[in-house]
Amino acid sequence: MNKRVAVAISGGVDSAVAAMLIKQGGFEAAGFTMSFLLSSSMDSEAKQTGFHILEDAARICKRLAIEHHVIDVSSQMENDVIKPFIAEYVSGRTPNPCIVCNRRLKFGTLFEKARSLGFEHFATGHYAAIETQNGSYFLKKPKDLRKDQTYFLYSLPKDKLPLLMFPLAGYTKEAVRHLARREGLPEPLGKESQDVCFLQRGGCKEFLSFRGIEMKRGDIIDMDGKTVGRHNGIACYTIGQRGGLGISAPHPLYVIEIDAENNRLIVGEKSHLGSKRLVADHLNWLVDSLPEEASAKIRYAHREQKCRIEYNKDKSVTVIFEKPQEAVSCGQSIVFYDRSIVLGGGVIKEVLRGDF
Repeated sequence: MNKRVAVAISGGVDSAVAAMLIKQGGFEAAGFTMSFLLSSSMDSEAKQTGFHILEDAARICKRLAIEHHVIDVSSQMENDVIKPFIAEYVSGRTPNPCIVCNRRLKFGTLFEKARSLGFEHFATGHYAAIETQNGSYFLKKPKDLRKDQTYFLYSLPKDKLPLLMFPLAGYTKEAVRHLARREGLPEPLGKESQDVCFLQRGGCKEFLSFRGIEMKRGDIIDMDGKTVGRHNGIACYTIGQRGGLGISAPHPLYVIEIDAENNRLIVGEKSHLGSKRLVADHLNWLVDSLPEEASAKIRYAHREQKCRIEYNKDKSVTVIFEKPQEAVSCGQSIVFYDRSIVLGGGVIKEVLRGDF
C-alpha cells in the first residue's frame, strides 16, 4: 500500500494495538507522542505520569520496530487547554478539556507535525469509526459501544475525516487486550490514561489551588431565595451535585444553578434539576444536513435522548428534548447523533427552564 501513517501513541494498550494493526495492514507506520513535561501547570505526580507515558510509548515503538517522534506541546497545552479550563470553572461553568485537547493538540498540532514529515494519514486508538457513503466521510460509533469515544471527537474538522484512521473500530476492549497479550506488546508502566491528564488525585479543587486560584466562600440559597448555608468556592461544585454541601434539609438538595456573578449556589429538590431545552453555540457539524429528529448526549456518560434542533439567528441552536434532562451544565458539550452517525455538536451556553 505504501501509505505512511502517523499513529498517536499514548503509552496505553489501545494506542499500542492501533499501531500494531496499522503496521500489520501493510502501511508504513510511525509513532507520535505529545509531551507536556515542560509545562509549569503540572504538579509532581502529573509530571511523573508524563514520564511514564514517554517511556511506555518508546517501548511500544521499539517493540513494533517503528520510528518514534516526541512532540513538545507544553505551551499549547497551557494556553489552549489549561487556562481556558481554569477560566471556565471560575466562571461557574463545567468545561470539557479533553475535547479541546483533541481538536487543538492531538488532531491539530500532532497531526500537522506528522503531515509536515510526509505522513499521509493519522491514526489513534480511539474507539470510533470512519466510514464512507456515496463519496462522503462520516464519523460513526464503534463496535464496542461501551467504549464509544465519539463524544470526544465531534469537534474534529470535517475536512480531516478522509485522512483519519481508527483501527480499533471493529474491536471490543477485551479483544484489544487479548491482541496485546498475544503479540507480546509491553504493558504500561503507569496507570491507564484518565479523562483529564493534568488532574491527579486531588481533582479539580486541588489543581485550582495549585494554580493559585482563591476559593471565595459565599451563600447557598434555595429556590425561594432563602440562605440555607455557605459554600467553599463555586469552582468546587457542579450542577446536580448532592453531597458536600454541608446543609441539612427535610429533603435531599442538589445544586441547580451556579451564580458566578453573585458568588452563590442555588439548590433545590431533584424535581428542579430537569430541563427540556438548552441553547448551544461553538457548533461543529460533520454532515451537510440534519435529520428532522436526532438524539443527543449532554455529557459523556449520558444516555442519548431524542431531540429536535432549531437554528437561531446568532448561529446558535436551541435543542428541545422529548423528556426533561437532569443536570444540564453550561460549558459541557452536547453531541448529536443519527443512530450510529455523529452529526456534530457544540457547547451548552444556556439552560432554559420552565414550560415552553
